[in-house]
Amino acid sequence: MNKSDRMDIVELLEYLQDLIENSSKVPITGKVILDKKEILEVIEQIINYLPDEFKKAQWVMGEKDRILSEAKKEHETIKAETLSLMKKQVENHDIVKEAQLKAQDIITQAQREAKEMRLGARDYADEVLSQLENEINQTTGAILNKIKIDVEGFATQFSDDMSKTSGSIRKNIKELRDMK
Repeated sequence: MNKSDRMDIVELLEYLQDLIENSSKVPITGKVILDKKEILEVIEQIINYLPDEFKKAQWVMGEKDRILSEAKKEHETIKAETLSLMKKQVENHDIVKEAQLKAQDIITQAQREAKEMRLGARDYADEVLSQLENEINQTTGAILNKIKIDVEGFATQFSDDMSKTSGSIRKNIKELRDMK
């Protein structure tokens, strides 16, 4: 994921935050009314900016399956060839044993390579997903911190406004009482 993609994702998340903050409010409940289509479009754009590593991980998993399939086919081919060789060379026991050992070596090697591919794909996917989780956690923390700061600012401003209004009311009450 390049810096531009990260910026686009952050901008989209900030736009999503603005949509939520500036949406019409439902009185008393504190809930907001959102445009579902617009929200879904923003989320789809965010998904489109996610890193290609996800696609690469899927490709690696597909390749693993293809290699395993090829190894199994090769195993079956070698097994069939070995059986044919055994039938032709029954009188020559050493050749049959050698073919069996070679077939077993090939099977063992294919299984080892398949296991290495499977473990490599799993480790790669784990690394990519861990990186994504870290990025999501960082972005979430930043967004939550911004929301907290905005709410604290609003609460402070509201408290100041209420204090001023309350002071004006007390002043008006005093003036009314002094008018006697």
